[in-house]
Amino acid sequence: MPTDYFAHESSYIDEGAKIGTETKIWHFCHIMSGAIIGAHCSLGQNVNVAGGAVVGNHVKIQNNVSIYDGVTVEDYVFCGPSMVFTNDPTPRAKFPLGRTNYKKTILKEGSSIGANATIVCGNTIGKSAFIGSGSVVTKDIPDYAIAYGNPARVHGWICECGSKLVFADEKAICARCSSNYLKKDDHVTKQ
Repeated sequence: MPTDYFAHESSYIDEGAKIGTETKIWHFCHIMSGAIIGAHCSLGQNVNVAGGAVVGNHVKIQNNVSIYDGVTVEDYVFCGPSMVFTNDPTPRAKFPLGRTNYKKTILKEGSSIGANATIVCGNTIGKSAFIGSGSVVTKDIPDYAIAYGNPARVHGWICECGSKLVFADEKAICARCSSNYLKKDDHVTKQ
């Protein structure tokens, strides 16, 4: 059956998976039945997308990432190599609770997750937020935040174009793209 996306011959696409136009799925991936992947995405080597996962448009998922049931990845998100999602806050092999115990995780539009970072389930990564490599996210991260560490904490603010924002009197203008931002009570909004 012809498709309007590319999947390397070593990958498995289960019947019932939905994949958008011009998405590229590279070596040794597994897209499970019920998974939803948008258009113009790139999935690197050894990516697994579970049946209850949703991936938006223009998403880049680097090598060795598993997107589990309950994870929603909005448009233009970057998932760095070997970053980790979870979906069960109390996993047990002997006494599994299964899907009834899963917590939803949301990566909002334009956010970026660095290599080897871990996103503990039940948290939301804000719009255009940037999570540093190796970080462990244990709570919600606000829009436009730069967060890193274990546990990850906010250490600054970032424009949607990727430039660090410098605030004066609660206002910032991006040096690269001239976008305007307002910061109030440790929450940043684009004007």
